Amino acid sequence: MPRPILHTGRRRSTPRLGPPLGPMRVMGAVAVSLVMSCGADAGSGDAADTGGGTAASTTDHSPSTTIGQTTPDPTDSSSGDLADTSGDDPTGAPSCDDLPTAITADGMRVHLEALEAIAVANGNTRSVGTPGYDLSVEYVRAELEAVGYVVDLQQFDVNVFSIDGPASLAWQGQADYQQGTEFQIATYSAGGAPTAIARAVDLALGLGNASSSGCEASDFDGFVAGSIALVQRGACLTAQKVLNAQQAGAVGVILFNQGDDEGRTGLWTTTLGAQSAIAIPVLLTPYWIGESMAQAAPGTVSAAMDVDVTLEMRPTINLVVETPGGDPDEVVMLGAHLDSVPAGPGINDNGTGSAALLEVARALAGCETTRKVRFGWWAAEEVGLVGSTIYVESLDAMQRASILTYMNFDMIGSPNYVRFRYDGDGSGFGTTGPMGSAELEQVFADYFDGLGLVSEEVPFDGRSDYGAFIANGIAAGGLFTGAEGIKSDGQADVHGGAAGIAYDACYHAECDGADNVDYTILEGMGGAIAHAVALYAMP
Repeated sequence: MPRPILHTGRRRSTPRLGPPLGPMRVMGAVAVSLVMSCGADAGSGDAADTGGGTAASTTDHSPSTTIGQTTPDPTDSSSGDLADTSGDDPTGAPSCDDLPTAITADGMRVHLEALEAIAVANGNTRSVGTPGYDLSVEYVRAELEAVGYVVDLQQFDVNVFSIDGPASLAWQGQADYQQGTEFQIATYSAGGAPTAIARAVDLALGLGNASSSGCEASDFDGFVAGSIALVQRGACLTAQKVLNAQQAGAVGVILFNQGDDEGRTGLWTTTLGAQSAIAIPVLLTPYWIGESMAQAAPGTVSAAMDVDVTLEMRPTINLVVETPGGDPDEVVMLGAHLDSVPAGPGINDNGTGSAALLEVARALAGCETTRKVRFGWWAAEEVGLVGSTIYVESLDAMQRASILTYMNFDMIGSPNYVRFRYDGDGSGFGTTGPMGSAELEQVFADYFDGLGLVSEEVPFDGRSDYGAFIANGIAAGGLFTGAEGIKSDGQADVHGGAAGIAYDACYHAECDGADNVDYTILEGMGGAIAHAVALYAMP
């Protein structure tokens, strides 16, 4: 049983900024918060929630190397270092006249296998604040410098979230739930061990529900301070629900899956945000646990929670390069996040986007461009889009205005894929991107149409690094092949694959390796990216 006292867990704040990664330009330094929580996945879906869950653990991901230090063997798990896995370019010399043909599955596979080797040698993760991430940056940097780019690094300190020990959740002093299968800690939960009555907050049970539980402060009218809030997923940021509960006097939150359809019933994951002011423990459960608690007599369900977490300051970086030529007042920018979740190597999510950008940048080296083309590999997407937000916020008004369009590529090799393009014109989901977003969406739609391939719209739902760009009026768009969502019968008929299962069954899991990628769709997406770059920025 949990300890019957309230505690907040240990909170450390020790800055540790390593040396720069060799000779390059350093763009600046700021401080934010980041996560390092093995198993407590930190994706940014549902604006902040993310579907599939993974088991929590207390694996030590303390850095075993200093940024900038490398050794030649990625199979030596004790070194925390990177081998020379770049090799020769298997695609041969690219053609500036037909950029899409230079972007091949074989070329991208080299990068994905290198990133996986880095992860495997460093705790099977490339999450920010770990050697796996730092060495992923080293790898990308070396590949870019090899073809002549000058690498800019944007350094910032981050608060890394870690789980210090096993958590517990019990109900009525009887049910003792299993961590990793029946509950897990929300990323950026505070620590604590409250035992109190669990009180339901504006729930909507059953299939097809439209739960907005906890989204409004008024949902907590009549809530008894000192209770644990039983809250349902859906409709708004999870951090908003928790902050409303905290304001109402809750001493903890049990947040259960929405249960509106079969894809939102199991154990799930979410980040409360690296910069949120959460001060109470938050545990996540499947729908059935919340439903069971809700159906008990109101005010009679006693719940006990125990969470022990730590925050520690660590350094991280964004990596940015641009073509030497092209109009600097009309920048075509592409971005992909380089970090994984703590639970796995993150090869589809998002080694694929990172590898595609790397191959396009390499192919573009030496080609003439009419507009400047800029590439960004972002840190800390998995804990709230932090790196890309830091980058956009570091630009002044003129620098932001100079970005003609931003293209985002996150998960573009899903094994049970659909060709998704972001809904820039709002025709599919009603949310229109800034001026220029509709045109970018049409570029991708026309490219696939010209090949006789179907693509579908997906909403600007806040789940990836375009968020800060569109929030600042910069046209944006991009491609995506699916995460934890379930493929429909109609999608299977059009795109192939299997209906009724996830687009990526290894999403945010330890099995997201190089074998968890469909290389045919990855090559197709890579060609579409190169086509867009050529259309916007080449003679």
